[in-house]
Amino acid sequence: MSDDPFSLGLDRFEDILPRYATEGPRYTSYPTAPVWTDSYGPEAFLAELGREDIDPSDPLSIYVHVPFCESLCHYCACNKVITRNRDLADRYLDTIEREVAAVRAAVRVPRRTTQHHWGGGTPTYLSPAQVTRLFGCVNDAFPLADGAEVSIEVDPRVTTEDHIVALRECGFNRISMGVQDFDPKVQQAVHRIQPADKTGALVATARRHGFESVNFDLIYGLPYQRPETFARTLDTVMELAPDRIALYSYAHVTWVAKQQRGFERKDLPDAETKLAIMLLAIRRFLDAGYCFIGLDHFAKPDDELATALRDRTLRRNFMGHTTQAGVDMIGFGPSAISELRGSYAQSQRELPDWEKAVEADGVATMRGHRLSADDIERRWVIGRIMCLGELRADEFEREFGHNFGSAYASALAALATMVEDGLVTIAGDGSIEVTPAGRLFVRNVAMHFDAYLPEQQRSGKQMFSKTV
Repeated sequence: MSDDPFSLGLDRFEDILPRYATEGPRYTSYPTAPVWTDSYGPEAFLAELGREDIDPSDPLSIYVHVPFCESLCHYCACNKVITRNRDLADRYLDTIEREVAAVRAAVRVPRRTTQHHWGGGTPTYLSPAQVTRLFGCVNDAFPLADGAEVSIEVDPRVTTEDHIVALRECGFNRISMGVQDFDPKVQQAVHRIQPADKTGALVATARRHGFESVNFDLIYGLPYQRPETFARTLDTVMELAPDRIALYSYAHVTWVAKQQRGFERKDLPDAETKLAIMLLAIRRFLDAGYCFIGLDHFAKPDDELATALRDRTLRRNFMGHTTQAGVDMIGFGPSAISELRGSYAQSQRELPDWEKAVEADGVATMRGHRLSADDIERRWVIGRIMCLGELRADEFEREFGHNFGSAYASALAALATMVEDGLVTIAGDGSIEVTPAGRLFVRNVAMHFDAYLPEQQRSGKQMFSKTV
């Protein structure tokens, strides 16, 4: 499949975009989090962890949520605690050590960790000594496998060379930096002043100390962004040459992040301008040799994500696109999510609630969902569409034992408009291929196979960001 999503032409994009600029899930899980309920609590989670029908050779993924930030970035809808009170971090470490111990005691079949990731918040809010303490706690309970991917999200404004040294000594080999936009006016509007030279210095430091991969996060659709200003940001990004780039559409979710309401008075780009910025960035990445992994991810051709896409082993979880196919994931920290063989589980979001729950029960599960046979089947379907941009009917039949075209006839019929718009092709047996242009609308394709979405849409509640 060609990497070039421009086969329809810019005018055609502008024509069809309004039909698909709707609210919809990002499908880091299926079913999505609004389906989960509080009837799934700590007891259910511990029972799931204690399953014995697991092969000890099956790999494991670990996620650690560090919620602290020194200041609030006004675009951010992540779970975070804005504080300069370092005592909170010490208390957090005490609590997460109890949580890790409780989970490890519940796991009856120990496995090696092939993916270990920290997100936030700002994980490097912790001091280098605290970083070492936290990593040691988790790794002692769930040791790394040889060649494991060990990654962390950092804020260049607070990450020092001492942090980089401590991270490498722990075993971290991938680092992801929040950039968003280098334009000073945009940075001021979103309350994140981050000069390009500071980011560049951290990139150089990380590479000097042996990080295998340096990744950037960018956001388009922020206040005051214009194609000509974002082009200058892209110039700097190309000079720094990150190994992976995530180009996120700004999610205006004011019911989650109240501070975003101020943006409505700060000149958010209109739909046409936002589209132009997105297409400009994609063209620059492709011209620079990056592979379009899908949705909003790009990687150099020799990157593991690009290899996984070519090999059809690319998968998706709460950390985004991943090479870790079919791997259980255990999450630690407030709001962390675990994706296990038979269920999803999420911990208490607020720091005090999480601390109290761990103190009482060892884990802080606040809600979850047990997967039905239909959930598992649809998760497979949606995963193929989101990650590979295709679904082969013969593979579905081998996996589930019945005919895809018959089972999903109504969903395939509902894709007729996307077929007419040149975004999807459907073969006689029901096999789906998302065209290069359609990969920008892949969330819309997947939505047709979501059994829960129609009821969610009828409720009128705002649950999801715009798909494009």
